[in-house]
Amino acid sequence: MEVEDRQRARQQFLATNGWGSSEVTALAADASFRRYFRLQQDGESRLLMDAPPPREDIVPFVKVANHLHKIGLRAPNIHAHDLQQGFALLEDFGDDTFTRLLAQGEDESALYEMALEVLLLLHKNEKACDIDLPAYDDKVLMREAMLLPEWYYPMLKGQPCPEQGLQAYQSAWQNCFKPLHSAEPALVLRDFHVDNLMRLGTGEGVERCGILDFQDALIGSAAYDLMSLLEDARRDVSDQLQQKLLQRYLNSREHLGKKHFMKCYRVLAAQRHAKVAGIFVRLCERDGKSHYLSHIPRVIRLLQSNLQAEELTPVKDWFEQWLPELGDPLQGADK
Repeated sequence: MEVEDRQRARQQFLATNGWGSSEVTALAADASFRRYFRLQQDGESRLLMDAPPPREDIVPFVKVANHLHKIGLRAPNIHAHDLQQGFALLEDFGDDTFTRLLAQGEDESALYEMALEVLLLLHKNEKACDIDLPAYDDKVLMREAMLLPEWYYPMLKGQPCPEQGLQAYQSAWQNCFKPLHSAEPALVLRDFHVDNLMRLGTGEGVERCGILDFQDALIGSAAYDLMSLLEDARRDVSDQLQQKLLQRYLNSREHLGKKHFMKCYRVLAAQRHAKVAGIFVRLCERDGKSHYLSHIPRVIRLLQSNLQAEELTPVKDWFEQWLPELGDPLQGADK
C-alpha cells in the first residue's frame, strides 16, 4: 500500500507541474533511498527526484543547488519542488557521467583536469562558504569513522567490537583530527568523484561540468573533496595522475602550505576510507546491495596506505591491536 500511495503522490506532483502525461523511465538506483525518473514530453526532458520522507530530505539539496548556481557552478536547475513530500523536478543533464565516459575510452586526464578546475573555482570563491551549513567537525567525522568498527569489524570477526576497542578507536581518531582544526574553511560537497560529475553538451570550461549528489554538503577542509576525487572508492586512479593533480592544486593555492594541507588530506582520506568500508558492509547486510562489497578491497588498500603517515600512527596502532587481519579475507577475494 505504501508503494501505491507513493506512486499516486508522484503522479499528482507531475500533473500539478505540467508533466502528468510524460513518458516515465526509472533510472538506476544509488546507495540512498532516493529514486530518479527520466521524463519525456513534447520533445523535452526532465528528471524527477523522489526522496521519500522521513528517510530523505530534499531541503538541503534545493538549498545547496541554489547556492552553487550563485557561485557559478553547474548544479541541475530546479524547475519545481514539493519539500514536504520530497519531490523535485530537475534539469536533465543527460547520461554522460565521467564514469561512463571513462568506460568509453575518453581522455582520463582531461576529465580529471575539468573536475580539478571545478574544485579550484569553488575553493577560491570568497562567497562559497556564505551558506548556513553545519561544520564538518570532530563530532561528524567521528560518527562516520565509527561505521568501521560498527559494521566492518563484526563482518571480519564474527562478533561486535568490544567496548574497550570502541573507546580506544575514538581516542585514536580524536588525536588525529587535530590538524583539521586549523584548516582554512571550504564548502565540502562530500561525494565529489567521477560517478557524480557529468560532461554537459553546452558551455565552456567548468560550465560543461555538471555536479550531482551534493545535498550532504558541510563546511570543512578543502582537502576533503580533492581527496574524494583522487582516492575514489570505486575506481583506481594512477599515482601519476594523483600527484599531477595534487601538485597543480597546491601550486594554485600556495598560501595553504603544502605540509599542513597534506596532513589534512591523509587524515581525511583514512577517515573516509574507514567510513566507506563500514557503509559498503551496511549496504550489503542491511539493504541487500551486495555489489558494493566488490569495492572493499580497494578501500582497504587506500586505508592501509594512508595509515603509514606519521600523523595517523594512533589509528594504525589501533588496527594492529584490534584488527590485525584488516582486509586479508577481502584482499584474497580481489585477486
